[in-house]
Amino acid sequence: KVVDGEAFALTRHLARLRRSARGLGLDLPRADDELRAGVAEVIEANQPGVGRLRITVTGGPGPLGSARGDAGPTVVMATGPAGTWPPDAAVVVVPWPRNERSPVAGLNTTSYAENVVALAHATERGAGEALFANLAGNLCEGTGSNVFVGLDGRLVTPPLSSGCLAGITRDLVLETTDAVEADISMSDFARADEAFLTSSTRDVQPISTVDGRALPLCPGPLSTAAAESFAALMALTLDP
Repeated sequence: KVVDGEAFALTRHLARLRRSARGLGLDLPRADDELRAGVAEVIEANQPGVGRLRITVTGGPGPLGSARGDAGPTVVMATGPAGTWPPDAAVVVVPWPRNERSPVAGLNTTSYAENVVALAHATERGAGEALFANLAGNLCEGTGSNVFVGLDGRLVTPPLSSGCLAGITRDLVLETTDAVEADISMSDFARADEAFLTSSTRDVQPISTVDGRALPLCPGPLSTAAAESFAALMALTLDP
C-alpha cells in the first residue's frame, strides 16, 4: 500500500520478499537500499494517484518449460491506484483445500491460478472473497487475505503452519492486539461470533456473511478494536 507517496511497511515487505525468494531458490541480487530507491523512483514517476505498488522477482529469461535459465533474476516494480473496499465483506468457503505441505506453502508467489478460480467461484455467489480450508480441515486463508475469528471472546488467526501467507497486516494485528495463533477447525469457524479479513489494501475488514449466513456481530468488538489499533499504528509510522 502507498500512503502519501510512501510505501507502507516497506521494511517488512522487503524482508518477506527475500524470504519468499529464498524459498523459491531465487537469489535477489539487489540490496535493500537499492530496492528502496527503486520503490521511491517508481512511485514518484507515476504520481498522482499511486495507491499500491508490487515488486515482482522472477527467475529471469529461461527456456520453455519449468527449467530455469542462467541469466539471473529480474526485478519488476509496478504501481496502480488504491481501489476501494466495501465496509464489510461477504465470503464463501470454496470446496478446494490449500495444501499446507506444498513446497511453496506460505510463500508470496505469482502462482495465482487457484486464487483466480476460487475468487470467481465466490463472485458468482455474490461474495467478495473466497476462503480456503487446508488438508487438515482447518481454516487457512483467503485468496488475497488473512482471516481472524472471534470465538468465545478470544481473537484467533490460523498459524503459519496452516499454509497461510505471513501477511504484513496480519503480523501487525497480532502485535497490536491480544490475538493468538491457533488452528481453527471449520466447525469452530461456523460458530464464530465475528470475523475479519486483513490485507495490505483492506487493512481490517469485518466479515458480514459466510456462505450466505450472517455472523452474529459485524463489526464485533474484537474487529472494531483491531481496526482502531491498526489505524493508530499507521498514524504513528508508515514503516512499523
